[in-house]
Amino acid sequence: MSTASVIGGGPAGLIAAEELARAGVTVTVYEHTNAVCRKFLLAGRGGLNLTHSEPLARMLTRYGTSADRLAPMLTAFDAAALRDWCAGLGQETFVGSSGRVFPVAFRATPLVRAWLGRLDALGVRIETRRRWTGWTDQPDELRFAGPDGVETTPRSDVAVFALGGASWPRLGSDGGWVDAFRGQEVRVTPLRAANVGVEASWSEVFADRFAGTPLKNVAVSVRGQHGIVGRGDAMITRHGIEGGPVYAIGAPIRHALDGPTPCVLEVDLRPDLSVAHLTDRLARRRPKDSASTWLRRTVGLDPVGAALLREASGGALPQDPAATATLIKAVPVTVTTTRPIDRAISTAGGVAWSEVDDALMLHAQPGTFVAGEMLDWEAPTGGYLLQASFSTGVAAARGALAWLAHPDAG
Repeated sequence: MSTASVIGGGPAGLIAAEELARAGVTVTVYEHTNAVCRKFLLAGRGGLNLTHSEPLARMLTRYGTSADRLAPMLTAFDAAALRDWCAGLGQETFVGSSGRVFPVAFRATPLVRAWLGRLDALGVRIETRRRWTGWTDQPDELRFAGPDGVETTPRSDVAVFALGGASWPRLGSDGGWVDAFRGQEVRVTPLRAANVGVEASWSEVFADRFAGTPLKNVAVSVRGQHGIVGRGDAMITRHGIEGGPVYAIGAPIRHALDGPTPCVLEVDLRPDLSVAHLTDRLARRRPKDSASTWLRRTVGLDPVGAALLREASGGALPQDPAATATLIKAVPVTVTTTRPIDRAISTAGGVAWSEVDDALMLHAQPGTFVAGEMLDWEAPTGGYLLQASFSTGVAAARGALAWLAHPDAG
Protein backbone atom coordinates (compact mmCIF):
# COMPACT_ATOMS: atom_id res chain seq x y z
CA MET A 1 0.00 0.00 0.00
CA SER A 2 1.29 3.48 -0.88
CA THR A 3 2.11 5.95 1.86
CA ALA A 4 1.82 9.75 1.98
CA SER A 5 3.09 12.41 4.33
CA VAL A 6 1.05 15.60 4.57
CA ILE A 7 2.96 18.39 6.23
CA GLY A 8 0.63 21.02 7.65
CA GLY A 9 -2.72 20.56 9.34
CA GLY A 10 -4.72 23.42 7.87
CA PRO A 11 -7.54 23.18 5.31
CA ALA A 12 -5.25 22.55 2.32
CA GLY A 13 -3.37 19.80 4.12
CA LEU A 14 -6.39 18.06 5.60
CA ILE A 15 -8.39 18.07 2.37
CA ALA A 16 -5.33 16.60 0.62
CA ALA A 17 -5.10 13.93 3.34
CA GLU A 18 -8.79 13.10 2.90
CA GLU A 19 -8.48 12.81 -0.87
CA LEU A 20 -5.45 10.53 -0.58
CA ALA A 21 -6.99 8.35 2.12
CA ARG A 22 -10.19 7.89 0.11
CA ALA A 23 -8.03 6.41 -2.65
CA GLY A 24 -6.56 3.86 -0.25
CA VAL A 25 -3.26 5.61 0.54
CA THR A 26 -1.94 5.36 4.10
CA VAL A 27 -1.68 8.98 5.24
CA THR A 28 0.10 10.66 8.12
CA VAL A 29 -0.44 14.36 8.77
CA TYR A 30 2.33 16.23 10.58
CA GLU A 31 1.44 19.46 12.39
CA HIS A 32 4.01 21.44 14.37
CA THR A 33 1.53 23.05 16.79
CA ASN A 34 -0.50 21.15 19.35
CA ALA A 35 -3.65 20.90 17.19
CA VAL A 36 -4.73 21.03 13.56
CA CYS A 37 -6.92 23.74 12.01
CA ARG A 38 -6.06 26.40 14.60
CA LYS A 39 -6.14 29.27 12.10
CA PHE A 40 -9.29 27.86 10.50
CA LEU A 41 -10.99 27.71 13.88
CA LEU A 42 -9.99 31.27 14.75
CA ALA A 43 -11.27 32.54 11.40
CA GLY A 44 -14.59 30.88 12.15
CA ARG A 45 -15.19 32.72 15.39
CA GLY A 46 -16.64 35.71 13.60
CA GLY A 47 -18.48 33.69 10.96
CA LEU A 48 -16.69 31.18 8.75
CA ASN A 49 -16.63 32.61 5.22
CA LEU A 50 -15.87 29.46 3.23
CA THR A 51 -16.24 30.62 -0.35
CA HIS A 52 -18.20 32.97 -2.60
CA SER A 53 -21.26 32.35 -4.74
CA GLU A 54 -20.26 34.52 -7.70
CA PRO A 55 -19.71 32.87 -11.12
CA LEU A 56 -16.35 31.17 -11.58
CA ALA A 57 -15.26 33.58 -14.31
CA ARG A 58 -15.75 36.50 -11.92
CA MET A 59 -14.14 34.62 -9.04
CA LEU A 60 -11.00 33.97 -11.06
CA THR A 61 -10.41 37.69 -11.49
CA ARG A 62 -9.87 37.89 -7.71
CA TYR A 63 -6.62 35.97 -8.06
CA GLY A 64 -4.83 38.48 -10.27
CA THR A 65 -1.81 37.15 -12.13
CA SER A 66 -2.30 33.65 -10.71
CA ALA A 67 -5.77 33.21 -12.23
CA ASP A 68 -4.60 31.14 -15.20
CA ARG A 69 -2.71 28.64 -13.04
CA LEU A 70 -5.50 28.36 -10.49
CA ALA A 71 -8.32 28.13 -13.03
CA PRO A 72 -8.15 24.33 -13.59
CA MET A 73 -8.04 23.70 -9.82
CA LEU A 74 -10.90 26.06 -9.03
CA THR A 75 -12.87 24.42 -11.84
CA ALA A 76 -12.20 20.89 -10.61
CA PHE A 77 -13.14 21.73 -7.01
CA ASP A 78 -15.30 24.82 -7.19
CA ALA A 79 -17.59 26.60 -4.73
CA ALA A 80 -20.42 24.15 -5.38
CA ALA A 81 -18.10 21.21 -4.68
CA LEU A 82 -16.93 22.84 -1.46
CA ARG A 83 -20.52 23.39 -0.34
CA ASP A 84 -21.36 19.77 -1.18
CA TRP A 85 -18.36 18.64 0.84
CA CYS A 86 -19.59 20.65 3.82
CA ALA A 87 -23.06 19.18 3.45
CA GLY A 88 -21.52 15.73 3.46
CA LEU A 89 -20.13 16.53 6.89
CA GLY A 90 -23.60 17.51 8.08
CA GLN A 91 -22.85 21.23 7.78
CA GLU A 92 -25.22 22.94 5.36
CA THR A 93 -24.26 26.33 4.00
CA PHE A 94 -26.08 29.49 2.97
CA VAL A 95 -25.36 32.50 0.78
CA GLY A 96 -25.28 35.81 2.62
CA SER A 97 -26.50 39.11 1.25
CA SER A 98 -23.00 39.94 -0.08
CA GLY A 99 -22.76 36.64 -1.95
CA ARG A 100 -20.39 35.13 0.60
CA VAL A 101 -20.99 31.55 1.67
CA PHE A 102 -21.14 30.49 5.34
CA PRO A 103 -22.04 27.34 7.26
CA VAL A 104 -25.52 27.55 8.78
CA ALA A 105 -23.83 27.02 12.16
CA PHE A 106 -21.75 30.12 11.30
CA ARG A 107 -18.78 28.64 13.16
CA ALA A 108 -15.88 26.37 12.26
CA THR A 109 -16.02 24.13 15.34
CA PRO A 110 -18.85 21.77 14.24
CA LEU A 111 -17.31 21.45 10.78
CA VAL A 112 -13.84 20.65 12.12
CA ARG A 113 -15.20 18.16 14.64
CA ALA A 114 -17.08 16.28 11.91
CA TRP A 115 -14.10 16.48 9.56
CA LEU A 116 -11.68 15.02 12.08
CA GLY A 117 -14.14 12.21 12.70
CA ARG A 118 -14.22 11.44 8.99
CA LEU A 119 -10.41 11.51 8.73
CA ASP A 120 -10.14 9.15 11.66
CA ALA A 121 -12.60 6.77 10.03
CA LEU A 122 -10.48 6.86 6.87
CA GLY A 123 -7.43 5.86 8.88
CA VAL A 124 -5.61 9.19 8.62
CA ARG A 125 -3.04 9.49 11.38
CA ILE A 126 -2.40 12.97 12.78
CA GLU A 127 0.84 13.67 14.64
CA THR A 128 1.03 17.04 16.36
CA ARG A 129 4.01 18.94 17.76
CA ARG A 130 6.17 17.64 14.94
CA ARG A 131 8.05 20.46 13.21
CA TRP A 132 9.36 19.72 9.74
CA THR A 133 13.01 20.80 9.47
CA GLY A 134 13.96 19.65 5.97
CA TRP A 135 14.99 16.61 3.99
CA THR A 136 17.76 14.12 4.60
CA ASP A 137 20.01 13.23 1.69
CA GLN A 138 17.19 10.93 0.54
CA PRO A 139 14.39 12.77 -1.32
CA ASP A 140 11.70 10.54 0.20
CA GLU A 141 12.93 10.99 3.74
CA LEU A 142 11.72 13.93 5.82
CA ARG A 143 13.17 15.35 9.00
CA PHE A 144 10.98 16.25 11.96
CA ALA A 145 11.84 17.60 15.38
CA GLY A 146 9.59 16.52 18.22
CA PRO A 147 8.79 18.46 21.41
CA ASP A 148 11.55 16.56 23.23
CA GLY A 149 14.11 17.54 20.61
CA VAL A 150 14.37 14.03 19.24
CA GLU A 151 14.60 13.95 15.44
CA THR A 152 12.75 11.41 13.33
CA THR A 153 13.14 10.75 9.61
CA PRO A 154 10.02 8.99 8.28
CA ARG A 155 9.79 7.92 4.66
CA SER A 156 6.78 8.01 2.37
CA ASP A 157 6.04 7.48 -1.29
CA VAL A 158 4.68 11.00 -1.74
CA ALA A 159 4.61 14.19 0.29
CA VAL A 160 2.16 17.09 0.20
CA PHE A 161 3.35 20.32 1.82
CA ALA A 162 0.69 22.73 3.06
CA LEU A 163 2.50 24.84 5.64
CA GLY A 164 0.78 28.16 4.91
CA GLY A 165 2.36 31.58 4.66
CA ALA A 166 3.75 33.68 7.50
CA SER A 167 0.82 35.76 8.70
CA TRP A 168 -0.25 33.74 11.73
CA PRO A 169 2.95 32.65 13.52
CA ARG A 170 1.25 31.93 16.82
CA LEU A 171 -1.16 29.57 15.06
CA GLY A 172 1.48 27.78 13.01
CA SER A 173 1.87 29.76 9.78
CA ASP A 174 5.31 31.23 10.45
CA GLY A 175 7.11 30.82 7.11
CA GLY A 176 9.73 28.60 8.72
CA TRP A 177 9.79 26.35 5.66
CA VAL A 178 11.23 28.95 3.27
CA ASP A 179 14.95 28.37 3.89
CA ALA A 180 14.64 24.59 3.56
CA PHE A 181 12.90 24.93 0.20
CA ARG A 182 15.45 27.43 -1.04
CA GLY A 183 18.14 25.03 0.10
CA GLN A 184 16.72 22.55 -2.44
CA GLU A 185 17.05 25.23 -5.14
CA VAL A 186 13.32 25.87 -5.17
CA ARG A 187 12.60 29.50 -5.94
CA VAL A 188 10.46 31.13 -3.27
CA THR A 189 9.14 34.64 -3.78
CA PRO A 190 9.57 36.64 -0.55
CA LEU A 191 6.57 36.41 1.76
CA ARG A 192 4.87 39.76 2.28
CA ALA A 193 1.80 40.94 4.16
CA ALA A 194 -1.48 40.73 2.22
CA ASN A 195 -5.02 41.56 3.32
CA VAL A 196 -3.50 43.92 5.80
CA GLY A 197 -3.98 47.50 6.93
CA VAL A 198 -1.69 50.32 5.86
CA GLU A 199 -0.01 52.98 7.94
CA ALA A 200 -0.51 56.72 7.52
CA SER A 201 0.79 59.64 9.55
CA TRP A 202 -2.43 60.89 11.12
CA SER A 203 -2.45 63.92 13.36
CA GLU A 204 -2.89 63.06 17.03
CA VAL A 205 -6.26 64.82 17.09
CA PHE A 206 -7.60 62.80 14.16
CA ALA A 207 -6.23 59.49 15.46
CA ASP A 208 -7.54 60.07 18.99
CA ARG A 209 -11.03 60.94 17.83
CA PHE A 210 -11.61 58.59 14.91
CA ALA A 211 -9.56 55.42 15.46
CA GLY A 212 -12.07 52.58 15.21
CA THR A 213 -14.54 54.59 13.12
CA PRO A 214 -15.72 53.15 9.79
CA LEU A 215 -15.68 54.96 6.47
CA LYS A 216 -18.94 53.70 5.01
CA ASN A 217 -19.33 52.76 1.34
CA VAL A 218 -16.11 54.19 -0.03
CA ALA A 219 -13.92 53.36 -3.01
CA VAL A 220 -10.16 53.19 -2.57
CA SER A 221 -7.49 53.14 -5.25
CA VAL A 222 -3.78 53.80 -5.61
CA ARG A 223 -2.88 57.05 -7.32
CA GLY A 224 -1.47 56.41 -10.78
CA GLN A 225 -2.73 52.80 -10.95
CA HIS A 226 -6.03 52.80 -12.78
CA GLY A 227 -8.59 50.03 -13.01
CA ILE A 228 -8.10 48.40 -9.60
CA VAL A 229 -10.52 49.77 -7.02
CA GLY A 230 -11.63 48.44 -3.66
CA ARG A 231 -15.25 49.12 -2.66
CA GLY A 232 -17.01 48.79 0.68
CA ASP A 233 -16.47 49.85 4.27
CA ALA A 234 -12.97 50.77 5.42
CA MET A 235 -11.86 51.42 8.98
CA ILE A 236 -9.79 54.25 10.37
CA THR A 237 -7.21 52.91 12.82
CA ARG A 238 -4.67 54.67 14.99
CA HIS A 239 -2.03 53.57 12.51
CA GLY A 240 -3.87 54.23 9.23
CA ILE A 241 -6.65 52.46 7.30
CA GLU A 242 -7.71 48.84 7.01
CA GLY A 243 -10.67 46.82 5.76
CA GLY A 244 -11.95 45.18 2.60
CA PRO A 245 -11.42 48.08 0.17
CA VAL A 246 -7.77 48.34 1.25
CA TYR A 247 -7.21 44.59 1.19
CA ALA A 248 -8.60 44.38 -2.34
CA ILE A 249 -5.82 46.63 -3.67
CA GLY A 250 -2.99 45.05 -1.71
CA ALA A 251 -0.87 44.23 -4.76
CA PRO A 252 -1.00 47.78 -6.20
CA ILE A 253 -0.18 49.17 -2.74
CA ARG A 254 2.93 46.98 -2.45
CA HIS A 255 3.94 47.88 -6.00
CA ALA A 256 3.65 51.59 -5.19
CA LEU A 257 5.55 51.20 -1.91
CA ASP A 258 8.38 49.55 -3.86
CA GLY A 259 8.49 52.44 -6.34
CA PRO A 260 10.48 55.66 -6.34
CA THR A 261 7.57 57.96 -5.43
CA PRO A 262 5.32 57.97 -2.36
CA CYS A 263 2.36 55.59 -2.27
CA VAL A 264 -0.82 57.65 -2.15
CA LEU A 265 -4.27 56.16 -1.70
CA GLU A 266 -7.22 58.07 -3.10
CA VAL A 267 -10.36 57.60 -1.05
CA ASP A 268 -13.60 58.35 -2.88
CA LEU A 269 -16.09 59.21 -0.14
CA ARG A 270 -19.02 59.32 -2.56
CA PRO A 271 -18.28 56.73 -5.26
CA ASP A 272 -21.83 56.73 -6.64
CA LEU A 273 -21.88 60.49 -7.36
CA SER A 274 -19.94 62.39 -9.99
CA VAL A 275 -17.86 65.52 -9.39
CA ALA A 276 -20.46 67.52 -11.29
CA HIS A 277 -23.30 66.21 -9.17
CA LEU A 278 -21.40 66.89 -5.95
CA THR A 279 -20.47 70.36 -7.14
CA ASP A 280 -24.10 71.16 -7.84
CA ARG A 281 -25.13 70.03 -4.37
CA LEU A 282 -22.29 71.82 -2.61
CA ALA A 283 -23.18 75.06 -4.39
CA ARG A 284 -26.39 75.15 -2.32
CA ARG A 285 -24.57 76.20 0.83
CA ARG A 286 -26.55 78.45 3.17
CA PRO A 287 -24.70 81.53 4.46
CA LYS A 288 -24.83 80.46 8.11
CA ASP A 289 -23.78 76.84 7.56
CA SER A 290 -20.53 75.77 9.21
CA ALA A 291 -18.23 73.64 7.08
CA SER A 292 -19.39 70.45 8.84
CA THR A 293 -23.06 71.36 8.46
CA TRP A 294 -22.51 72.27 4.81
CA LEU A 295 -20.91 68.89 4.04
CA ARG A 296 -23.48 66.93 6.00
CA ARG A 297 -26.54 68.74 4.65
CA THR A 298 -25.56 68.87 0.98
CA VAL A 299 -23.64 65.63 0.36
CA GLY A 300 -24.27 63.61 3.53
CA LEU A 301 -20.70 63.47 4.83
CA ASP A 302 -20.48 62.21 8.40
CA PRO A 303 -17.96 63.60 10.93
CA VAL A 304 -15.20 61.11 10.02
CA GLY A 305 -15.53 61.94 6.32
CA ALA A 306 -15.39 65.67 6.98
CA ALA A 307 -12.41 65.19 9.30
CA LEU A 308 -10.61 63.14 6.66
CA LEU A 309 -11.03 66.03 4.21
CA ARG A 310 -9.50 68.38 6.77
CA GLU A 311 -6.68 65.95 7.46
CA ALA A 312 -5.85 65.84 3.77
CA SER A 313 -6.03 69.61 3.31
CA GLY A 314 -3.97 70.65 6.31
CA GLY A 315 -6.95 71.56 8.48
CA ALA A 316 -8.71 74.09 6.26
CA LEU A 317 -11.33 72.91 3.79
CA PRO A 318 -11.56 74.52 0.37
CA GLN A 319 -14.54 76.85 0.13
CA ASP A 320 -15.10 76.46 -3.60
CA PRO A 321 -17.76 73.81 -4.34
CA ALA A 322 -15.90 72.38 -7.34
CA ALA A 323 -12.61 72.08 -5.44
CA THR A 324 -14.37 70.45 -2.49
CA ALA A 325 -16.18 68.03 -4.79
CA THR A 326 -12.89 67.06 -6.42
CA LEU A 327 -11.35 66.45 -3.00
CA ILE A 328 -14.31 64.31 -1.87
CA LYS A 329 -13.84 62.10 -4.92
CA ALA A 330 -10.12 61.53 -4.28
CA VAL A 331 -9.02 62.28 -0.71
CA PRO A 332 -5.26 61.66 -0.71
CA VAL A 333 -3.80 59.50 2.05
CA THR A 334 -0.04 58.96 1.92
CA VAL A 335 0.87 55.43 2.94
CA THR A 336 4.21 54.90 4.65
CA THR A 337 4.12 51.09 4.86
CA THR A 338 1.82 48.15 5.43
CA ARG A 339 1.18 46.83 8.90
CA PRO A 340 3.56 44.03 9.97
CA ILE A 341 3.18 40.59 8.44
CA ASP A 342 2.05 39.08 11.73
CA ARG A 343 -0.91 41.50 11.63
CA ALA A 344 -1.94 40.35 8.17
CA ILE A 345 -4.79 38.02 7.32
CA SER A 346 -2.71 36.31 4.64
CA THR A 347 0.55 36.60 2.75
CA ALA A 348 1.61 37.13 -0.82
CA GLY A 349 4.63 35.30 -2.18
CA GLY A 350 5.65 31.69 -1.76
CA VAL A 351 6.80 28.85 -3.99
CA ALA A 352 6.95 30.34 -7.48
CA TRP A 353 4.61 28.89 -10.08
CA SER A 354 7.63 28.12 -12.26
CA GLU A 355 8.74 25.57 -9.65
CA VAL A 356 5.66 23.32 -9.90
CA ASP A 357 3.91 21.53 -12.72
CA ASP A 358 0.18 21.60 -13.39
CA ALA A 359 -0.32 18.91 -10.72
CA LEU A 360 1.55 21.08 -8.19
CA MET A 361 4.56 18.75 -8.05
CA LEU A 362 7.96 20.33 -7.56
CA HIS A 363 10.17 20.01 -10.64
CA ALA A 364 13.18 19.73 -8.37
CA GLN A 365 11.65 17.08 -6.13
CA PRO A 366 9.50 14.47 -7.94
CA GLY A 367 6.84 13.04 -5.66
CA THR A 368 6.66 16.25 -3.59
CA PHE A 369 3.62 18.48 -3.98
CA VAL A 370 2.75 21.95 -2.65
CA ALA A 371 -0.69 23.36 -1.80
CA GLY A 372 -2.42 26.29 -0.15
CA GLU A 373 -0.77 29.57 0.80
CA MET A 374 2.71 28.13 0.34
CA LEU A 375 2.20 28.81 -3.37
CA ASP A 376 2.73 32.29 -4.79
CA TRP A 377 -0.85 33.50 -5.13
CA GLU A 378 -3.01 35.93 -3.21
CA ALA A 379 -6.66 36.96 -3.07
CA PRO A 380 -8.82 39.37 -1.11
CA THR A 381 -11.01 38.31 1.76
CA GLY A 382 -14.54 37.17 0.93
CA GLY A 383 -14.10 33.40 0.76
CA TYR A 384 -11.45 33.43 -1.95
CA LEU A 385 -8.56 32.47 0.34
CA LEU A 386 -10.21 29.36 1.71
CA GLN A 387 -11.63 28.35 -1.66
CA ALA A 388 -8.19 28.34 -3.28
CA SER A 389 -6.66 26.59 -0.28
CA PHE A 390 -9.19 23.77 -0.55
CA SER A 391 -8.93 23.63 -4.35
CA THR A 392 -5.13 23.46 -4.41
CA GLY A 393 -5.17 20.85 -1.64
CA VAL A 394 -7.45 18.65 -3.74
CA ALA A 395 -5.32 19.30 -6.84
CA ALA A 396 -2.09 18.37 -5.04
CA ALA A 397 -3.62 15.15 -3.72
CA ARG A 398 -4.94 14.16 -7.13
CA GLY A 399 -1.56 14.98 -8.62
CA ALA A 400 0.07 12.76 -6.01
CA LEU A 401 -2.31 9.91 -6.82
CA ALA A 402 -1.55 10.24 -10.53
CA TRP A 403 2.18 10.19 -9.81
CA LEU A 404 1.82 7.12 -7.58
CA ALA A 405 0.05 5.35 -10.43
CA HIS A 406 2.63 6.37 -13.04
CA PRO A 407 5.82 7.67 -11.35
CA ASP A 408 7.84 7.52 -14.54
CA ALA A 409 5.45 10.00 -16.19
CA GLY A 410 6.64 12.74 -13.79
